[in-house]
Amino acid sequence: MSGGEVPAIRIAVRNACDVRPGGAFVLYWMTSARRTRSNFALQRAVDWARELERPLVVLEALRVGYAWASDRFHAFVIDGMRDNAAALGKRGITYWPYAERAEGEGKGLVEALAASACLVVTDEYPTLFLPRMLAAVAPRLPVRLESVDGNGLMPLRAMSQRFTYAHQFRRFVQKTIAPHIAARPMPDPLAGPKLAALAALAPEITARWPRLTQDELDDPRRLLAVLPIDHGVDVVEDRGGQTAGRARLAAFVKSRLSRYPDRSHPDDDAASGLSFHLHFGHVSAHEVFEAVVAQADWSPASLAVKATGRREGFWNVSEPVDAFLDELVTWRELGFARCASTDDYMQWEGLPAWARATLEKHAGDRRPHVYTQTELEDGKTHDPVWNAAMRQLREEGRIQNYLQMLWGKKILEWTAHPRNALEIMIALNDRWSVDGRDPASYTNIGWVLGSYDRPWAPERPIFGMIRYMSSDSAVRKLRMKGWLAKWGETKAQRSLEL
Repeated sequence: MSGGEVPAIRIAVRNACDVRPGGAFVLYWMTSARRTRSNFALQRAVDWARELERPLVVLEALRVGYAWASDRFHAFVIDGMRDNAAALGKRGITYWPYAERAEGEGKGLVEALAASACLVVTDEYPTLFLPRMLAAVAPRLPVRLESVDGNGLMPLRAMSQRFTYAHQFRRFVQKTIAPHIAARPMPDPLAGPKLAALAALAPEITARWPRLTQDELDDPRRLLAVLPIDHGVDVVEDRGGQTAGRARLAAFVKSRLSRYPDRSHPDDDAASGLSFHLHFGHVSAHEVFEAVVAQADWSPASLAVKATGRREGFWNVSEPVDAFLDELVTWRELGFARCASTDDYMQWEGLPAWARATLEKHAGDRRPHVYTQTELEDGKTHDPVWNAAMRQLREEGRIQNYLQMLWGKKILEWTAHPRNALEIMIALNDRWSVDGRDPASYTNIGWVLGSYDRPWAPERPIFGMIRYMSSDSAVRKLRMKGWLAKWGETKAQRSLEL
């Protein structure tokens, strides 16, 4: 079920330089697809290394100066570095895991390596600082720079138009996805003849930018303690890396997939738990897709001939698999399509005109409660359900599926202006959520304020025609007693006692 060459639509040349066949090695600069399996960019770099008969060097670097840098995010990335070091070491590939100790220390590393390289291959990702970093580095390199899109089943450049509704995007995907499903990454890009080995990197590079030690990879806490990052956002229990990600995928398919339609109920805990690993590139959307459809005895021939835009009936699988694929292929990739084609996905102006109009109309409505960002972040509101959701976000780095939407709706209701609500949602999500700063996260936040939704009657104070949600309604219709017992006021009291 794997492809051959990387599809041309997934490859972009980022500068005007040529490939240098006489270089010492091919450099793969790993930035978002942080894995050694089902990785189009790694596959492309291996193809070049074999064609040029040169060794492969893999650089995975970690800055300290990115927005919301914290122990939580750093530890998750370093967990992945540990797995990559083991996987690439077994293949004799030179792997350089590097972490800045101070902001700016890593500047020049890519250029220094590129000075000896045949070319540089890197990942393509539409959010965070990565697009700006790629644009800044490209003209400074003396050799060709290629970026490779391995973000989802649909290539970014196949989704260049702007979509207003999920139904519209789903219909587009149903019309066009079949050839992209067939062109999948190789499960093991390093399979086949062994690549040439590199004796060593230049000492002036290794001395200035030393690689992480095995002790730091195995237990990064001592390193994290001395870095200039946010130590108030602690490491979560979930570990990062492709080993943990693949284990989570296997567990989901085995025990949770059949219950996936019940994922809105907090007590059922039926969500996949894969979003952390997808965000950091420790598993790929292709891996997840193949593992899930394998349970349904599915083949591409099962796809419906007609594209209706409806969720049901296109994949011709069971209800749980259908529901999950709609999240993976429709909602997740809708976020990537938007972030790759627009610059306003974090801005008020990026919301639909009707949503901005109705929210502005009711911006002066009296709020029953108004909380500061600090009060919200500390979970100090009058609403025990909302406070519990915020505690889960702070401790586990996630909010339960349905309650994530309620969380955002209440922030809209409790802030002085809807513009403030958008800013606060992004700030709290990006700081605390392990999978914050992700296209899917910005889609979810936008949905709270009307993106990909429609006007809802009756018109209400504060919300206008925006879809309304309440904690009282959630308590009535959801199974959440166990969840509230874990994350409610007793949880807060236990934390104070500790």
